Amino acid sequence: MLNIRDGIKEKQKNSEFEIALVGNPNVGKSSIFNALTGLKQHTGNWTGKTVSSATGYYKHKNVQLKVVDLPGTYSLNALSEEEIIAKNYIESEKASCIIIIADATNIERNLNLTLQILSKTSKVILCLNMIDEAQSKGISIDTDELSLQLGIPVINTSAIKKVGFNKLKNTINSLCNNEIKTFDIRRIKEMSDIKDNERYTENIYKMCSEISSKCVYKKSSSNNIDSKIDRVVTSKFTGIAILLALLFLLFWITIVGANYISEILSTLFDYIKIKLQNLLELLYFNQSLISFIVDGIYTTLSWVVAVMLPPMAIFFPIFSLLEDSGFLPRIAFNLDSCFKNCGAHGKQSLTMAMGFGCNACGVVGCRIIDSKKEKNIAILTNNFMPCNGRLPSLIAIISIFIATTYNSFLNSVITSLTLLSLITFSVFITLITSKILSNTILKGQSSSFILELPPYRKPQFIKTIIYALKDRALFVLLRAVMVAIPAGALIWCLANIKINDYSILSYCTDFFEPFGKAIGLDGVIVIAFILGFPANETVIPIMLMAYLSTVTLTDYTSLSELSTLLVNNGWTIITAICFLVICIFHFPCSTTVLTIYKETKSIYLTFLSIIIPTIIGVVLCFIINSIYILLC
Repeated sequence: MLNIRDGIKEKQKNSEFEIALVGNPNVGKSSIFNALTGLKQHTGNWTGKTVSSATGYYKHKNVQLKVVDLPGTYSLNALSEEEIIAKNYIESEKASCIIIIADATNIERNLNLTLQILSKTSKVILCLNMIDEAQSKGISIDTDELSLQLGIPVINTSAIKKVGFNKLKNTINSLCNNEIKTFDIRRIKEMSDIKDNERYTENIYKMCSEISSKCVYKKSSSNNIDSKIDRVVTSKFTGIAILLALLFLLFWITIVGANYISEILSTLFDYIKIKLQNLLELLYFNQSLISFIVDGIYTTLSWVVAVMLPPMAIFFPIFSLLEDSGFLPRIAFNLDSCFKNCGAHGKQSLTMAMGFGCNACGVVGCRIIDSKKEKNIAILTNNFMPCNGRLPSLIAIISIFIATTYNSFLNSVITSLTLLSLITFSVFITLITSKILSNTILKGQSSSFILELPPYRKPQFIKTIIYALKDRALFVLLRAVMVAIPAGALIWCLANIKINDYSILSYCTDFFEPFGKAIGLDGVIVIAFILGFPANETVIPIMLMAYLSTVTLTDYTSLSELSTLLVNNGWTIITAICFLVICIFHFPCSTTVLTIYKETKSIYLTFLSIIIPTIIGVVLCFIINSIYILLC
């Protein structure tokens, strides 16, 4: 027998409805989902798929509803994983109601997906999001006529301003309880019987145009500003130049700003280090154990945070603001022809941009590429983009050996330009490698590329910055911290365990010395990169520890001290150039390697992701060093 509480739970369970949100990318679907569920969501992957999913719950008028956030998709033609998931879910008839989220500023484009869904089910609500933006652009929509044309309820919303949600929730409840009768439009249902794909597509677009012309009215001046901006931003003559200028500005701001934050964090961590050591001594810890904890684990951990957090705290928010403003899709548009000619995909430019922050994130981002061949090319070459773990090392070496004027502002400009040149070179190598992979081990048919150019929007500064810091910067930092702890312990052991009064670390550097000299480096640099496999941030500290023959990781307190140390250990401009090259082109870090395996489920592709950049880096360094030797 059920008690009263169990009876209430059972009643809620029986009255629960499942609704699904579906829509094109960049229509505010996630914002609608968050507004409905109040961020009470569960994220994961669809069964057997790498595409992420989100489910949440909300209660309205004593009825609890489950919300399923379907992957963003342009159609149900089942070309990509996202489209397959959305199509299978809709055809399964699990949902009591399907909410189609559409961009109110571009009704005609969004009607394509709407009509395809209506050819399968009529239990649908069309939610016109960003209605405030449409009005500001001089676009007016006759929702009553649109509802009549489609045979379903049409609701206006603005996720940002929280407009229209009560009406949306009431309509959802009414439709789920069969209080609203939707009706099939015969001509829409007839489309589902068309077997000729070309004729089916032609009819869909024809209907979209007809319905839009009856319901949407635009002022002649609407979208003029966006069109004028796009004529410049997407032009083949000015588009790439603007992209390079923005990257330069982004790097310059990151370089200048990160220096101040790093100094503050380093001072703080040095103070904590002293207090931690004093505490352990007060607790009568063994000196070797104190050294292991303080000099090994804590020092490595603190440097990872001090080196990684500042550039990420600056880079990710600015990058996210560019993304929120609608600029990033223009990058893919500008670079699409370059990637297409190399047998790759235009969206690879977006995943490469994600690699600036973290290559593991860039690899996960390759899910947006439909073709398996092109997705694998993007995954194998993503490590060519230097992540935040490598940027500090690049900046330090450039500042010491290339930006050597007596003007700090000019030095920051030279450093930014040099870094931009390295990035441009890495893009060039990415295109060449993509072409070779496309014609050899990763042969296959190229996919079509439907690219949406969303309207330019004023970024949501506070919300975007908080999201970038919390979900991107801190997420990447936490993962790096978890890797740095065992890395610090390993490095300490190699430096402290001795054989015949010679540390294991010294034996390793001597072993790699001939190979290092052949490629313009030395054994210390080679072993530093090998031991830096868990975390790229530890490369320079390992080098310094080996050069100084200390038993603890050693950081530099200023660029001038680092410069003196490197020059005294035989560094020249060629050593610096080869270091910059191998820093960009070498095996991915352990986190990225693990992510590649999870995404590809292939040991073979994971091995290629390690060996390809390493071979490229070694060959380039050997060529540079050989040319230098011949000329000198």
